[in-house]
Amino acid sequence: MTSANVSQAYDIMKRGLGLSNKEIGDVFTKWNKGVLDSFLIEITRDIMYFNDDDGTPLLEKILDSAGQKGTGKWTAINALDLGMPVTLIAEAVLARCLSSIKDERTTASKKLSFVSRTQKFEGDKAQFLDDLEQALYASKIISYAQGFMLMQEVSRNGAN
Repeated sequence: MTSANVSQAYDIMKRGLGLSNKEIGDVFTKWNKGVLDSFLIEITRDIMYFNDDDGTPLLEKILDSAGQKGTGKWTAINALDLGMPVTLIAEAVLARCLSSIKDERTTASKKLSFVSRTQKFEGDKAQFLDDLEQALYASKIISYAQGFMLMQEVSRNGAN
């Protein structure tokens, strides 16, 4: 599970289901008590509840552009050198790269205005959230599996 996966789950809950920050925080609180228990889910939960001094949710003031420390990039590059498919990690790195080109994303969103942003979800929200939790759990398993595959390959053949 990567921050990109968590942000995708957030986006689905916010824009897809129309949940408030508090409601999303409640979902992350529940998830953090089960198979998704992690520091990443915990801090995401916390930011959902946090309001700035003026009462505005702090999340609404944070620029949607992520930087990189380099760990994911380093992992993806080494995996490519070894021919190992760490697709989840590589896609998370690419999502961070994409998030950093804010002007281009803003321009594209205006040109893609045909995508409905007002359609309301009419299904069973509780079931949908359970399914979303399982999807995020699957990404966590995939991330671990790909990481372990990479470590196994490095231990077999050595790093470059």
